[in-house]
Amino acid sequence: MKMNKESFFSAHDPEIIPILQNAVVGIAGCGGLGSNVAFSLTRVGIGKIIFADFDKIEPSNLNRQQFFTEQIGKSKVIALLENLRKISSFTKYQPHEVKLHEKNIPLIYKDVDIMVEAFDKAEMKKMLIETWLTTFSNKPIIAGSGLAGFGETSKIHQKKIDNLYICGDEESDVKEGISPMAPRVGIVANMQANLVLELLIKKFK
Repeated sequence: MKMNKESFFSAHDPEIIPILQNAVVGIAGCGGLGSNVAFSLTRVGIGKIIFADFDKIEPSNLNRQQFFTEQIGKSKVIALLENLRKISSFTKYQPHEVKLHEKNIPLIYKDVDIMVEAFDKAEMKKMLIETWLTTFSNKPIIAGSGLAGFGETSKIHQKKIDNLYICGDEESDVKEGISPMAPRVGIVANMQANLVLELLIKKFK
């Protein structure tokens, strides 16, 4: 069945459709957080998503990331692009199969309205946040911190420090015996995606 734009957006508030369709959102990392954020933002109709990662899909990723068994071994950005296109053709996608660093972040993400940090490693999170706040101090960045394990949903919260927003419990690290799992990772990822919408609508409505 061929989907038309009117049908895809039929359940949306008409006032926010132009806001969503004109928005550009960046995602750094395409794993548990990033792939889930990208799915949610595609479903709501964000106009363009720019995402980057250099990893390939491993079997252990499938417990929380938006990939499938037949995609094991594939580049995460290429597989994510395939999967997003199956949801909607009304979002433009710009994938980058690269390792992000201080020099290429400002080039890849220069046009985004909001940045989403979706890395696993603390040092990469720190590097991205510092680079973003130094280079694009007027643009929000939404980070994830503390999402391993299960349960304790009441500990998950949102915090704002100037243009840095943090979603998670800020406590639970990925370590032996405390693995990242789909329910909690999904909660934090969707908090990030929900905050993207909130900030976009507040800014442009």
